[in-house]
Amino acid sequence: MGNNLDAKKVVVEEIASKMREAKSVVFFDYVGINVEQATQMRKSFRENGVECKVYKNTLIKLAAKECGYDERVNDVLSGSTAVAFGMKDPVAPAKVAAKCVEDFKKMELKAGVVDGEFYDKAMVEKLATIPSKEELIAKMLGSMMAPLSGLARVLNAIAESKGGATEAATEAAAE
Repeated sequence: MGNNLDAKKVVVEEIASKMREAKSVVFFDYVGINVEQATQMRKSFRENGVECKVYKNTLIKLAAKECGYDERVNDVLSGSTAVAFGMKDPVAPAKVAAKCVEDFKKMELKAGVVDGEFYDKAMVEKLATIPSKEELIAKMLGSMMAPLSGLARVLNAIAESKGGATEAATEAAAE
């Protein structure tokens, strides 16, 4: 019995450590998906730099308490619970989990924690719609480049029109 308790303490510390390190944590119900879908889900999380694990709710609750998470986290921890840890991108766990929920129609988002703040299901769904940091940077660069591209086209058109007039004058002088 002592070994079992020690093993549980190790798992609780593992969960708590990941919760402290993660920029965001998303809790979701994964019941009803088949093996192929579970494999696809894990692959999606991995490809997006998100670690996804399944733990017992009691161990998640103990870890959440140890991390000082809001008590509301405990309220959503019932049934089967998977936990997605976003170590780099705070939006990635919500995006991937929401996509899996949409694709498989069997899973359900429960809640999340972003930078220590509790997010209910609706807030996690909204978080999933926010563009990633890379997408925002690309959009910003695109908007910054658009005026420069337009200016380059105008300057090029002016240069061509003057070049065309110069060629006509040169031809006229040669005759």
